[in-house]
Amino acid sequence: MVCESWKAKLDTYLDGELAEEEMRAFDAHVRSCLSCAADALARVQMKRTIQVAGKQFTPSAEFRRRMQQRIATKPRRNPRLRWMLAVAAAAILVVGALTSTYLGTTRSRRDQVYSELADLHVATLASSSPVDVVSSDRHTVKPWFQGKIPFTFDLPELKNSEFSLLGGRLAYLGQTPGAHLVYGIRKHEISVFIFQERSQPSGLGEQPAMTKALSFNMETWSQGGLRYFAIGDASTADIDNLAGLFKTTSL
Repeated sequence: MVCESWKAKLDTYLDGELAEEEMRAFDAHVRSCLSCAADALARVQMKRTIQVAGKQFTPSAEFRRRMQQRIATKPRRNPRLRWMLAVAAAAILVVGALTSTYLGTTRSRRDQVYSELADLHVATLASSSPVDVVSSDRHTVKPWFQGKIPFTFDLPELKNSEFSLLGGRLAYLGQTPGAHLVYGIRKHEISVFIFQERSQPSGLGEQPAMTKALSFNMETWSQGGLRYFAIGDASTADIDNLAGLFKTTSL
């Protein structure tokens, strides 16, 4: 019964619609309450499934309008011309349907990746042991991954920045191993995931770099054959700044 008041506001919290002070209080509670954290993870997964399903194979209003204009009957045209236009319109619809199906599949895969990463981030926040290697030293965290993942990466220097490295752990996305790093900034935690680019579905870079994932902000970019994802409830500016530190770090 202690958590009933928190759980009553859970959906509002996940949609990012609580007042800023309530959001901070809820963040702190979720980190300390395994029951609420488990409920949050379950609802995130449900919302993701509904969100992905709702976006598949849905033509845009502009596409509908153009198709209606193309197939609309025009006055004072002979039957043969109308027949030719009908054939052309049918061909356009077929091509459009195939294109829409392909784009819908691409969006579905991309949204699934974002959904899985959001779930991994929430699960980490709810875990009593969020990282496997606990260290703020990048020269300690990076070597820990050697032999555990099939690639290497570099970590940025955080001196003179507001970020702190909390540690790292292994992560799996579609059965592909990668690195999961956790950073802290002003009581917020940001997860940075790193995977091989070739192991990820196409189309991840076709959207704007900054993406909204439920109540989280996410940025993704490709560098040196690796695909990076930064996700958390920190501000878009903070996530962009952390991404910038990675982007200016060379192997």
